[in-house]
Amino acid sequence: MFSIKNKTSIGEIILFNCYLCTPKTLFYFSMQLLDGKYLSAQIKNELFLEVEKIKANNGKIPHLVAILVGHDGASETYVASKIKACGEVGFRSTLIREPATISEGKLLQIIQNLNNDPEVDGFIVQFPLPKHISDNIIIQAIAPEKDVDGFHPINVGRVVKGLPAYISATPFGILQMLGRYDIQTAGKHCVVLGRSQIVGTPMAILMGQKQKIGNCTVTMCHSQTENIASFTKSADIIIAAIGIPEFLTADMVKEGAIVIDVGITRVEDLTKKSGYKLKGDVKFDEVSQKASYITPVPGGVGLMTVCALMQNTLTAAKKGIYSDELMLQLARSF
Repeated sequence: MFSIKNKTSIGEIILFNCYLCTPKTLFYFSMQLLDGKYLSAQIKNELFLEVEKIKANNGKIPHLVAILVGHDGASETYVASKIKACGEVGFRSTLIREPATISEGKLLQIIQNLNNDPEVDGFIVQFPLPKHISDNIIIQAIAPEKDVDGFHPINVGRVVKGLPAYISATPFGILQMLGRYDIQTAGKHCVVLGRSQIVGTPMAILMGQKQKIGNCTVTMCHSQTENIASFTKSADIIIAAIGIPEFLTADMVKEGAIVIDVGITRVEDLTKKSGYKLKGDVKFDEVSQKASYITPVPGGVGLMTVCALMQNTLTAAKKGIYSDELMLQLARSF
């Protein structure tokens, strides 16, 4: 079980960190770190307590299944963190490993079996997949009510319409981070760097919606955007999900901006035992001197993504979005 002392505030944690700063890092005093470690511990504690209530009432423990195809190093790490989180909050978890040579047809059959298994509340297919398998075909094969990654077109469409849905885990985690730090977003100019279906596009939609964390004027920049800095310099909030290490530099950011770094790339570093170090899309040492809030990499958005997946899984177990009645309506619409 996770425990966070009631008297310890986020501000106090950051202030404590500041006392440990070296002279070169004293700029931490002028900004606040959006601490994914602190928030993820808080959320996991909340989930743990929810599971304890379910157990006390002899209810069904949430069950998440992950499908891992091949042996991509980053995917192995991501899936391991999700399975570990399940254990920490008290969920059941199952990992299905398949070789990179698996056929698309066989993978679709595994998905169909999980769709029909009443013991499985939600499942994910870890991307990227081998080139001979279509991401879109796989995503569309997952039953919307078990699509806890929030990638299925029905869940994406419901998000766009402002209806209850499983929100993609990374955007969902970012929304919670902003909300739990009580950051005001209404009327702000938000620039989203990247247009992926998983992060950039849903993030831009959510930040523009009429909700507490939203109501922004949103600009989406991508690989074909000319002079990206001309947009980021006017941004109150920047969400960097472009996949280029240290792309966002200090000269692209105005004083006081809120900077969310979604990127995480393994960069070769022979001084490390692992042979690499993790870099975000933001040049942290520079940008943190101008930002009012900023996420670190690692220790920021990635941890929130895992927590959001756990929250979606709990919601699925409770049928919090797709009730039996709604499922019947959806079945009749096809």
